Amino acid sequence: MNVGIAQGERNPNSSWLNSRGVWLTYIILLFVLHFILLSIPYITTPVAWTLTTTIHNICSFYLFHLVKGAPWETSDQGRARRFTFWEQIDNGVQWTGTRKFLQILPIILFFIASFYTKYDRTHFVINLATMLLAVVPKFPIFFGVRLFDINRY
Repeated sequence: MNVGIAQGERNPNSSWLNSRGVWLTYIILLFVLHFILLSIPYITTPVAWTLTTTIHNICSFYLFHLVKGAPWETSDQGRARRFTFWEQIDNGVQWTGTRKFLQILPIILFFIASFYTKYDRTHFVINLATMLLAVVPKFPIFFGVRLFDINRY
């Protein structure tokens, strides 16, 4: 028996993303958000798609790129508290299936929202800006980078 050897997940904060059915659940929750927005009176389909895209992208930016650490003690001896949630996914390995899915989804939402808004200039600019907010920080060149010392500590 090895005393002091952790047997669990190295970082359970992000390992759940590799579980079965997570991608489908993520997409279903997006459509639930969209249908909730559609059920609100006076919100048209183009506005609902723009709101869906904007809410998703802002929330994913906050949760993936601003929140650091883990909500519980991890077996990595404090390494996780220095990294954002995005940097913890798949232990920092780039271009895994989960990372590709999370990078492509905002782009697909942008195309869907652009189509349903008939490429209206105002909606297009809003959707493009929030899509860039969600996609650009996921590039491998930004791994561990803190622009303007935001979220440095």
